[in-house]
Amino acid sequence: MKLKKELTVQQRALEKKKHVGRRLSAKARVAEAKAAANREKVVELILTLQAKANAVSWTSSRAHAHTGRARFPHRNSPDLSRAPMASADSGEWQAASVPVPAPRATVTHVIFDMDGLLLDTEGFYTEVQEKILARYGKVFDWSLKAKMMGKKATESARIFVDECGLTGLLTPEQFLEERESMLQELFPSCVILPGVLHLIHHLHANKIPICVATGSHKRHFALKTQNHQEMFALMHHVVMGDDPEVKAGKPSPDIFLAAMRRFEGNVEPSNCLVFEDAPSGVGAAKNAGMYAVMVPDPRLDVAYHKQADQVLSSLLDFKPTEWGLPPFTE
Repeated sequence: MKLKKELTVQQRALEKKKHVGRRLSAKARVAEAKAAANREKVVELILTLQAKANAVSWTSSRAHAHTGRARFPHRNSPDLSRAPMASADSGEWQAASVPVPAPRATVTHVIFDMDGLLLDTEGFYTEVQEKILARYGKVFDWSLKAKMMGKKATESARIFVDECGLTGLLTPEQFLEERESMLQELFPSCVILPGVLHLIHHLHANKIPICVATGSHKRHFALKTQNHQEMFALMHHVVMGDDPEVKAGKPSPDIFLAAMRRFEGNVEPSNCLVFEDAPSGVGAAKNAGMYAVMVPDPRLDVAYHKQADQVLSSLLDFKPTEWGLPPFTE
């Protein structure tokens, strides 16, 4: 009897230790997120000043794009830069004779997805959904994730339950309720993905209208962006998954058409370039009549790339001039 009491005391002590450990882990994540956010603020300030200093007028750039004249030097294209000066005294430059490739298209407005494209949040969804499935002896794989990415929460929950054969064991509503408590703890620690700040500051400094169209609802959006307010303040507007104009989730074009309509002036779908990481998001952009640049997770099957107009491994690889946008100048 005494031994049994001692074991019970030890078990309680162990559970208490685990609980404290989990709390410390959560606090550590939030602390790290805040530190990362402070670092991002410094980077944003530097990029803003740099972009403003380097921003150039490009009113006639479209006319030059098809003439073979190298109007703008590109940071990754030394062959298109200006030739050496004719003489040190005269300071005259000789224009390069290398023809400039014609852009894929000429766009005027840019729409960004958020999860997995601007912010590194997709890993959180994977982590949580793996834990839930493990209880039922099942494995969460990328073929399932590809079907859920970019969808509204209710739709992705239905896919999860149906595809995993959990009907009768777990309802979509129960899945969302269980997932929600875990995600709320993780979202504030998300970080900005590589190349994002550079591109957004560049477009904003050059007065290219930009916005966000995300399947996330307002509560999740607030949690994910709470440490990245400065970046999202540069957006002309944000359209979320629970917006009244968004009747259906991706690949329906609703969210991108709603985002386009909120820009000033009469913007046509063919003037818009969408950045996406999810197959359903790329499908939504194409269904809206827009161009789509896909930045997929490397674990996603390449078969899902085929709808995109361009596929990049990172936003660091994006070249604005390929879409008729002002070039990077640094």
